[in-house]
Amino acid sequence: MKVQKYPLAWKKKDFSIKIFCSIPNIATGILIRAGSADFVVDPGDGILRDLNTEVGTKRILNISEIFITHGHHDHIGGVWSLLTYLRVMKKKSSLTIHYPDGCVEIESIFNAFERVYFDTIPYNIKLRKIKTTTSFNTKKVTVKPFPVIHKEYLSDGTKRQVPSIGYKFTFEGMKICYGGDTAYCEELVKNAKNSDLAIIEAGHENDESDDMHMNITEAESIGKSAKDYFLVHVPE
Repeated sequence: MKVQKYPLAWKKKDFSIKIFCSIPNIATGILIRAGSADFVVDPGDGILRDLNTEVGTKRILNISEIFITHGHHDHIGGVWSLLTYLRVMKKKSSLTIHYPDGCVEIESIFNAFERVYFDTIPYNIKLRKIKTTTSFNTKKVTVKPFPVIHKEYLSDGTKRQVPSIGYKFTFEGMKICYGGDTAYCEELVKNAKNSDLAIIEAGHENDESDDMHMNITEAESIGKSAKDYFLVHVPE
């Protein structure tokens, strides 16, 4: 298994990513920088602290996009604190939150935030619900969303599919593929292949395999199809 320690960092020319952490059931937090653009991906608990240490207030206020793969707490636990910080520090430019169709957690956080601070929010927050796999461009970055397979247990012991997507970010010909939480799926295989960097979750040990997470062998098989890869969400 590829040995890694957080934070994980990758940089090629003006395109970089820093994964502050990706710990199952605790937190994920990712910063992508493409030229002068700053994107946050899956802002779990602690993202504000990590961003402050990494880039400081001025660059935090420059963040234009947040990308959510799914609504589990370890991937969105820092959304409220980040939105509140941007309000307190008087962010002026708009912020777009991209999230999968059906991710009610993000809509609930946004609605509650607007109710609490409705007359004191100095910046515009745009919700962009992703319903298709159509690529789109923002800040000179092409973003390709793709469906993944991630389930959760209900109280009666049955499982349901969680609205979940991965993202492929392309900037000046360089590609970063991030699958989020997912079981082995062909969409991730296809999008990770030949990427400059693939970020692949390995939420199970090798003696486990199901429709919730990949095991390490499955994750590495996908990661090795890219030019470089990180394994994340590995059980500690």
